[in-house]
Amino acid sequence: MPDFIFLHHDDASGDGGLDWDPYLSRLREAGVFQGGSSIGAGECVRKMGRAPEPIAHISGFIRVTARDLAEARTLLTGNPVFEAGGTVEIRELPMG
Repeated sequence: MPDFIFLHHDDASGDGGLDWDPYLSRLREAGVFQGGSSIGAGECVRKMGRAPEPIAHISGFIRVTARDLAEARTLLTGNPVFEAGGTVEIRELPMG
């Protein structure tokens, strides 16, 4: 089964006080949780030339296993960012 990453944007109302424990517990119990973290400040670097600025609006990620994009989308139910009206970007990770 492929892995997907949920990229959480920082546009949810009440973003600082979101309760993650119930959602992460549900993903763990379903056996689909593969990890995740909040994301702090950083920088983009290149060997040569000027690098672009980091994308500041991504505040964290969760990695899950799902059959396809449609199933991954169903796993957003209860996601604090999604439920608070924020944006969650779903990307399939290449199998490798």
